[in-house]
Amino acid sequence: MAARNCVKCRFCGSLFLAVLLSGANASRPVLNQELSNIFNELWSLDVNRMTPGIDYTISVQSRAGFVNQGSHLVMDHASLPLFSNVNENKMRNTTTFSRFMKLLDNYERSTGITERVTPEEQTEISLFLDAVLETQVMKRAHQYLVSKGKSSSDITQFKSQLNLIWFHLYHRQRNTGPDSCGFEHVFVGETKSGTEIIGFHNWVQFYLQEKNSHLDYKGYKARDHDLPDQDDHVLNLQFSWHGVVKPVGSAFIGTSPEFEMALFTIIFLMNTERSTTVLVNIDQCQMELVVIRQGRCLGTAYPKLLSSNSRHTGQHSH
Repeated sequence: MAARNCVKCRFCGSLFLAVLLSGANASRPVLNQELSNIFNELWSLDVNRMTPGIDYTISVQSRAGFVNQGSHLVMDHASLPLFSNVNENKMRNTTTFSRFMKLLDNYERSTGITERVTPEEQTEISLFLDAVLETQVMKRAHQYLVSKGKSSSDITQFKSQLNLIWFHLYHRQRNTGPDSCGFEHVFVGETKSGTEIIGFHNWVQFYLQEKNSHLDYKGYKARDHDLPDQDDHVLNLQFSWHGVVKPVGSAFIGTSPEFEMALFTIIFLMNTERSTTVLVNIDQCQMELVVIRQGRCLGTAYPKLLSSNSRHTGQHSH
């Protein structure tokens, strides 16, 4: 009887362990090969992407420490700025970048303050979308979405679809007028209650805010075995902006606005869940791309670097 109970115990223990492990694996997304393939196509087509060491130079410095959300006290593990130089002439002479930069001062930084879009700002949005739609990156993304039945082949309707996803205003904070949109949240950044940075996942905005002394880079966030370097095109990082700290943020580095918009638009339209996380390999990096919906609009979207410099290629994909 004791022996039988012992066997039963071992079986239950094994079953519990199996369930535990399957649950752990279930929470990890499986590598999405189809999206990896299309995103690598877009990567190859991104001729407006800036080249590290030529068009810009970054200094990742040291690993940032742990900081509680809402804390204003943070140890600075990076005495130098993240960006030591950026070829602004190239950015100004690249249509999507120059029109993108004109949009960055169109928004109220704090949530809870109603956004008002002037006719001039509406024109700036339209011209930016026109420039994005002219790129090979967005043309290929559009072609892919049409093939999946997610977008109309009509370019005017696709432009309206992009405008709705990225620029339609909605309520992020209750009891106010429309105070946010996907573009503002992802590319410009917002603050909440004066104690929290939300969004802010764009390197151009990071560079410009750092240059104007509104932002202070505090160091990178990474695991011990996968330290970032100056050539990485995705970084997990910590920074303060107007005195408010973002304990962990993330952004593509050097990529064009059209590349980032194309990636996140594809994920947004290919899924219907409120929150979607896809695991992809792009160039030499393995990353999770996270997209959260706000109805028919984008709530947030960001990359989360898991492995760079092809270090993941010798590992099993989860």
